[in-house]
Amino acid sequence: MPLALLALAIGAFGIGTTEFVIMGLLPEVADTYDVSIPVAGYATTGYALGVAVGAPLLTLLGTRFTRKQMLMLLMGVFIAGNLLSALAPTFGLLLAGRVVASFSHGAFFGIGAVVAADLVAPDKRAKAIATMFTGLTIANVVGVPMGTWIGQHFGWRATFYAVAALGLLGLAGIAALVPARPGPAAARLGSELAAFRNPQVWLAMIMTVLGFGGVFSAITYITPMMAEAAGYAESSVAWLLVLFGLGLVVGNLIGGRFADRALMPMLYVSLGGLAVVLALFAFTAHDKVAAAVTLALIGTLGFATVPPLQKRVMDQAPTAPTLASAANIGAFNLGNALAAWLGGLVISGGLGYTATSWVGAAMAAAALGTAILSATLERRAASGGRIVTRGGAAATSTVEEAAASTH
Repeated sequence: MPLALLALAIGAFGIGTTEFVIMGLLPEVADTYDVSIPVAGYATTGYALGVAVGAPLLTLLGTRFTRKQMLMLLMGVFIAGNLLSALAPTFGLLLAGRVVASFSHGAFFGIGAVVAADLVAPDKRAKAIATMFTGLTIANVVGVPMGTWIGQHFGWRATFYAVAALGLLGLAGIAALVPARPGPAAARLGSELAAFRNPQVWLAMIMTVLGFGGVFSAITYITPMMAEAAGYAESSVAWLLVLFGLGLVVGNLIGGRFADRALMPMLYVSLGGLAVVLALFAFTAHDKVAAAVTLALIGTLGFATVPPLQKRVMDQAPTAPTLASAANIGAFNLGNALAAWLGGLVISGGLGYTATSWVGAAMAAAALGTAILSATLERRAASGGRIVTRGGAAATSTVEEAAASTH
């Protein structure tokens, strides 16, 4: 494994921790600012929307920089946002800090995915992307539970100071290990944008919005759900997040392995299974053991969609590897924001915390339907004699290096 992948994973660890740790701290944040749990959930929604906006914006603004320079700049933005969150005297400034930190997220993973894929052979690109995302999944096993524990014992502000320190470590790793290579030329901006004329790119991003968004509908409100429905103490939620994080790690490994072999079948299985498990969670959430097992399964099936979804959109946009990759990371977080908002609506409507699982199940089922539609249209286009781009060129910086991938 190239050491540069380790550096990317370190950065992903810090970003993953700040993204997910807020879910375990919603009661503390709500108490500090005297707001309701659904309102405190805006800290999740605001972050996700910031990613959706910041991913393509910062990627386009960074076309004149090398990818290494952009990754370092993005880690600096990440550090600043977390420090602002830690110091925020009002809930509005906390949200502002979350948005600032989120602006680094999408572009970091989007550019990082291209860098990771460019470091390995064409038939190992999905696995390289999964390796970078390992930092994100391990964050859910180590960083998020530890951050939750810190926040519950020393105050949630201490958690954000700790996350800022993780950002410094990620910045040092990128500076030391990621090779400095020329970034995409500004002249290529037109071709990057033109790639979005392909409807398959949009279908891939719709799958992303709905698929992983389904996970967030239930997970955003996991602390109050487990306390009210399953009877867990709030202090136990950190360990439940460990189980969820372990599921993410397993799902990432599975998705990375099979996305290079059978991408669309992998999506069918993971999205279909996710819809079923999320629906079951509405019932299993009332039992401690069953809830814990279901959480692990949600993590596994949810993150098994990530490497294939990321590779899918990159495959469909071979002339726009960086922008398409970053835009799809934004799509992940747009889905997270949508799911958190919908979850807040059903809670505010008096349907209870477990009702958020039904929202997630519906979103995952819609993602599965979109995947089937996408594959059907692709087959029809191919049988009609049209050229359908399915190569791995999106994972490299030059189209000439592309090698056709078999889904």
